[in-house]
Amino acid sequence: MGVHRYPRPLPSEITPREVYINRRRVLAGGAALALGAALPGLLGAAGNSGWRTRLGDASAGPFGTDQELTPRQNATTYNNFFEFGTRKTDPMQRARHMRTDPWSVSIEGEVEKGGTYALEDLLDGRSFEERIYRLRCVEAWSMVIPWIGFPLADLLKRVQPTSRAKYVAFETLADPEVMPGVERGILDWPYRDALRIDEAVHPLTILAVGMYDDPLPPQNGAPLRLVVPWKYGFKSVKSIVAMRLTEERPICLWEEHAPNEYGWYANVNPNVDHPRWDQSRERRIGELGRRETLLYNGYGEEVAHLYPGDPEDYW
Repeated sequence: MGVHRYPRPLPSEITPREVYINRRRVLAGGAALALGAALPGLLGAAGNSGWRTRLGDASAGPFGTDQELTPRQNATTYNNFFEFGTRKTDPMQRARHMRTDPWSVSIEGEVEKGGTYALEDLLDGRSFEERIYRLRCVEAWSMVIPWIGFPLADLLKRVQPTSRAKYVAFETLADPEVMPGVERGILDWPYRDALRIDEAVHPLTILAVGMYDDPLPPQNGAPLRLVVPWKYGFKSVKSIVAMRLTEERPICLWEEHAPNEYGWYANVNPNVDHPRWDQSRERRIGELGRRETLLYNGYGEEVAHLYPGDPEDYW
């Protein structure tokens, strides 16, 4: 997999600075569609007035940024989701056939309250936050995306990991009927990735159900995806159907497929090049030129303590 070209956005597609700076005022005023209107039976269930009325203020510190948002059109049409194909436009063109309702998530392994949970039960009564995070792809491009979600730690607290739980493994949907990449066997499906338990419960790690004030589109990982902003994007798995807490370190899909190119930790590090390209600079979608890549994608103050010693040991 090499570096792919992407369409250059029109000036009219770039979010004006005054728009994204005033986003928090818009949120406070409640001016947006209710998520439940687009996902019947989820957040619009009886007794639930929609995610907008339960949105927490997470604008401070690492949960927000004054950097320009990536235009919504770019973020929803330029995707890696190889289950639908290897071209950046394949997910947008093909994912609309994926059914996201009903949806359930199996949570098993080293947990006291394992089982298969309907998504509406996982989300019922939960508070959500907007997190504006930088997303850095291993292919040396990046975005800034406003996610709607909640800390993964909240879900893990609910299922009560045992003292033996050291890792959280994730598995995503693999449906050959609607996913041409799965049918063709591009990779060894289903998509699998994992985090250490301390990474999983870190406050920056969230499960997202929306973006840009709307429910997640299928091509972006509807209805439930992981977002870990200090790691390369392939760690933020999409369309989660299963989680397993384990004592032994799981083998991840990309690590198994190309271990010399995709490390288990996948922490963003400008000093560790991909075997086929430089990682010290990145192309921000919606911008001309390139910018410097930051260690841990700029979240080092929050996460560096998780990785004692040389950061290059955690690739």
